[in-house]
Amino acid sequence: MADKLKVTLVKSPIGAVPKHRKTVEAMGLRKVNKTVELPDNPCTRGMIQQVQYMVKVEEA
Repeated sequence: MADKLKVTLVKSPIGAVPKHRKTVEAMGLRKVNKTVELPDNPCTRGMIQQVQYMVKVEEA
């Protein structure tokens, strides 16, 4: 299990639920195709699960 995850925003959050929009922004994703590295912990996994239809996840 990796200690970092690469998360990429692949779908615009414009039409998304406001809570999901805030979750994407809290992850540090502001533009489509932007990638951030986040720690692999239960908190991050929960955020990813909530917005899984908008992001792509890879182990870093």
